[in-house]
Amino acid sequence: MKFINSYKNLNLVISAETLLRIANKGKKFFPNEIGGFLIGYYSLDLKTLYITDFLLPKNYKNNSYLFERSVEGIISIFNKIFKKKKYYYVGEWHTHPNGSTMYSNTDLKAMIKIANDNNVVIENPILLILSINEENNYEFSFYLYVNEKLIKYEKD
Repeated sequence: MKFINSYKNLNLVISAETLLRIANKGKKFFPNEIGGFLIGYYSLDLKTLYITDFLLPKNYKNNSYLFERSVEGIISIFNKIFKKKKYYYVGEWHTHPNGSTMYSNTDLKAMIKIANDNNVVIENPILLILSINEENNYEFSFYLYVNEKLIKYEKD
């Protein structure tokens, strides 16, 4: 599946299988929110992001309207992934049970904090929000973080 962010003329590619795996993880925790980290890599020209996998945090707080993750132990996991596959942290994902795929003010504040973290080495992390309902249907939106804003990717 391919998406484009026309603001920065950037592409995002994720397999339907990877997206379904993320959605299935979200369905497991329904009606509570869950989320974690996105893993991938950029093309040599830095115009296309390939999302290859995701991780759950070791520790988190969640309920039907909140997800707060810990970074405990994650740096060593990312280092192992990078050494093995040359993939790295590219962003965040979480669910909105019975909600929309639109980010909240809390989501934006979290992305600002993440982008300003000294351990985050990418300028424009991605945010994936999955809306999941009681029938286990899901929708999703990808956002690009740029200058304290989240700008939506569109299906290409």
